[in-house]
Amino acid sequence: MNVQLTWRGGMAFDATARGHVVTIDSRSPVGADGGQSPKELLLASIGGCTAMDVAGILRKARQKPTRIDVRVEADLPSGPHPRVFTRANLTFVVDGEVEVATVVEAVRASQTLYCGVTAMLSRAFPIHYDVIVNGANAASGQADFGSVPTASTSPDGT
Repeated sequence: MNVQLTWRGGMAFDATARGHVVTIDSRSPVGADGGQSPKELLLASIGGCTAMDVAGILRKARQKPTRIDVRVEADLPSGPHPRVFTRANLTFVVDGEVEVATVVEAVRASQTLYCGVTAMLSRAFPIHYDVIVNGANAASGQADFGSVPTASTSPDGT
């Protein structure tokens, strides 16, 4: 997997992967605010990874969602650099002809088994989630991948 960054001037860069381009920039006055910041893209990555998991699991379970939204918020305290996220919260909003238990299980599975982005980042800061199905609060939890193997650990734990 690789991404090529190409400077566009100022603080803006184009990030290209597999022919797809995303513009990255800093907010004004440092940059021209011509794209998402690197930290915003990190949050988009968490949301995108888990949203795809949930959509795929619901499709496999023959559910019929009309809406799958994931809101991602993170705490970023002010202070000295590097400024890092201290926690994140994901809010899953699913509407449609879906079973509440199936949606909750899809989110739980994503946040404990499947989402590689959440698995990586939950080592750096806690990631909580809330699930809202057809307008009603259905569940809350925290990402927990247990003992996910690291690059230096084989799948059998050695």
